[in-house]
Amino acid sequence: MKTTHSLATASSLFLPLMMMYACASSNHDTMKAEHSAKAEHAPHSAHWSYVGENGPQNWSSLDPRFEVCGAGEHQSPIDLKDAEKEDLRNLVFHYQPSALKMVNNGHTVQMNVDPGSYMEFDGVRYDVLQYHYHAPSEHTVNGRHYDAEIHVVHKNAEGQLAVVGFLMESGSENSAFEPILAALPAEASSTAEATKKVNVSDLMPPVLGAYRYSGSLTTPPCTEGVSWFVLSTPVQLSKAQIEQFEAVYEGNNRPTQSAEKISLTMDSTP
Repeated sequence: MKTTHSLATASSLFLPLMMMYACASSNHDTMKAEHSAKAEHAPHSAHWSYVGENGPQNWSSLDPRFEVCGAGEHQSPIDLKDAEKEDLRNLVFHYQPSALKMVNNGHTVQMNVDPGSYMEFDGVRYDVLQYHYHAPSEHTVNGRHYDAEIHVVHKNAEGQLAVVGFLMESGSENSAFEPILAALPAEASSTAEATKKVNVSDLMPPVLGAYRYSGSLTTPPCTEGVSWFVLSTPVQLSKAQIEQFEAVYEGNNRPTQSAEKISLTMDSTP
C-alpha cells in the first residue's frame, strides 16, 4: 500500500507537469508559427529605378505602398507655367552653416545637415532634414528642363513636409558649391563629408520668389500633401561644375506629372 500510494502521488504530480509542458510547448510552437508568418509577410522595400522595368512608369505596380505614384492627383514634379500671381507671405529662412555628411544612396547624393536650420512658412517652423539633387531638373518651366535641381527637405512638428527647390543652369562658376563638389561620393552606399561647413542659403539665388503648390514626393512612395516652393530664379554654376554633379548621377529625374488638379501660385512681391 505504501508503494502504491507513492506511485499514485508521483502520478498525480507527474500528470499536471506533463500537461503544463504540453501547453508550454504548444504555445511556443504557436508563437514560432506566428513569428514565421509575420516574417514571411513582412513588407520589403521594393527596388525602384529611373529606367527600365522598375522605372517611373511602373512605380505604382512595384509595391502596394507605391500605388499613389500612379493614382494620385497631386503628384510632383510638374511643369511650372500659367501660375496665378498673388501677394503671398514671404518665406523666412533661418539657415546656418552646417557640416555636411553626404550619402550616395543609389538614387542621388543626400546632404545631411546639423540640427538648427529651419524656415518659417505662414508662421510655422519647418526644420531642414537634408538636401539632394536631380540632373536634369525635375520641374520644368514652360516645358524647359534646367541642368539640375536641388531639393531642400523640411519637416514641421506635426510631420508635414515642405520642399524648397532651386534650379541650376550652366553659367558662371559658383564657389559656394566647391566644398560639396570636392568631396561628392561617387559610389553607391559610399559616404563623405564636405570639406568645410556649408550654409544652404549661400547656394540659393539672391531673389527668393517662388512657385508654390501642394504636391508630392518625387520618389516612391510618392506621398502627397507636400508643400512645394520652387524658386523662380535659377542658380548659375560653371559647365565643369554641372558636369561634376552629372558624373555621379544623371537622369535621376521623374518625368513631369499632370497638373490638372493642382493650384499653382507665384508670389507677385518676392
